[in-house]
Amino acid sequence: MSGPNGDPEISIENSVMEDEEDFSEEEYASINSMLDQINSCLDDLEDRNDALNGKLHELLESNRQARQEFRGQVGLTPVHSEEQPPLDRDPVEGEGDGE
Repeated sequence: MSGPNGDPEISIENSVMEDEEDFSEEEYASINSMLDQINSCLDDLEDRNDALNGKLHELLESNRQARQEFRGQVGLTPVHSEEQPPLDRDPVEGEGDGE
């Protein structure tokens, strides 16, 4: 039978019993301290992730508004070029429904 970490010579039942007897108060305190540090690091990463997520949403919203404003300006302001007629007139003058 393999142990908790895949060790082939250690059974799970024996390792649990031995682990409880082998650790001293100092080792438990050390492990507890390490877990507190890991928890603090994870909290910091979560805070940074939340801040970045907030900034990303602000950027997306800003881009969305800028795109809408740009589309509004393009739709209201006629584009004058040789290839495209102005947007507010018929493409070919003189052609219409009044025959």
